[in-house]
Amino acid sequence: MGKLDFAFWDSVGYREGAASPADIYEQHLQMAQRIEELGWHSYFVIEHQNSPVGRCTAPTVFLTAVASRTSKLRFGGMIWQLPFYHPLRLAQEVAMLDQLSRGRVEFGTGVGVHEHEFIRWGQDYYQRHEIAEEVLDIVQMAWTQDEVTVDGRFFHFDEALPQPKPYQQPHPPIWTAVHSDSSIENAARHGYNMAKNGDTDDIVSEKFDLFRRVWRESGHTHEPRIFLMRAVHVAETDEKAHEEARPYVATGVERTGGGPIANTRIGWGSNKRGMGRDSEQPDAKRRGEIMQMAVKSYEFNVDNGITIVGSPETVARHIQEVQERMGVTLFCTNHQIGGMPNAMVDKSIELFGKEVIPAFQPVLV
Repeated sequence: MGKLDFAFWDSVGYREGAASPADIYEQHLQMAQRIEELGWHSYFVIEHQNSPVGRCTAPTVFLTAVASRTSKLRFGGMIWQLPFYHPLRLAQEVAMLDQLSRGRVEFGTGVGVHEHEFIRWGQDYYQRHEIAEEVLDIVQMAWTQDEVTVDGRFFHFDEALPQPKPYQQPHPPIWTAVHSDSSIENAARHGYNMAKNGDTDDIVSEKFDLFRRVWRESGHTHEPRIFLMRAVHVAETDEKAHEEARPYVATGVERTGGGPIANTRIGWGSNKRGMGRDSEQPDAKRRGEIMQMAVKSYEFNVDNGITIVGSPETVARHIQEVQERMGVTLFCTNHQIGGMPNAMVDKSIELFGKEVIPAFQPVLV
């Protein structure tokens, strides 16, 4: 069994006691400092645009503050939403962040799935994959070449001179957050690391197997890194953990079709499920069905590995089983579940850091 590192998922959401965005950011910066002390390997935020929870609309800016408040913790966006970026600006900003942190950036990339976000920014939703691929190609050129000349489908540059180059050579690790089989196969062929969340353990296991098969067929000489994010709640005993978690798991509204977005003029776009005509694709429909069950049933979440609840011993055992079954190398924990109070979230974080992470550390002889 290979080494397992732990990442921390932070949606940079509202926490009790915050009166302004400045207060929210400060609370989450303090959280990043604490998880570094507790032994997490890395820290990830997610970019939100046109969203009621869009408090991290500029992940590079926020992560620069994280860099200044930590010394060992690695960090990144999971994801930087590539179709919304000018590729040279993104390349330079992330490279500068990598220099400021002396090489601690993890570059998580993705395209986004919600049609309304693209409509509101005047972007073509149905070209998002092609745009993202061109952006990522140019970012890598900017990181590894002295000059960039590109006559692409979406971007055109004539002898651009991007600076600085990243601290990490040839560049920070590249992750792709993917769902569909075609996106997974594309990531494996390009040699990008794979990140996943949301689906049941059975489906995630199938997706990781597909990724590794295509990776091997592509002839890469190094092993991929594999990221899985799960909601986690830890308490002193299994009984107490379930008692605490039950009121907050499966209590949200469906991620698409409802909520504040549904009450806007544009709403979720041309399909209430949020992905336009792509909503009817088999993989998207299956994910939608899982989301619907996940917001209605506590047992569905726990039984299918979407949420891990228990004592430190139970949680560690479950994660070890996931590692052995799926080959995960970076397990990402999300402790901020629904409207769970700060004190309960913070206690779960402390127990995980002090009692779960050490169970995966090598024994020094």
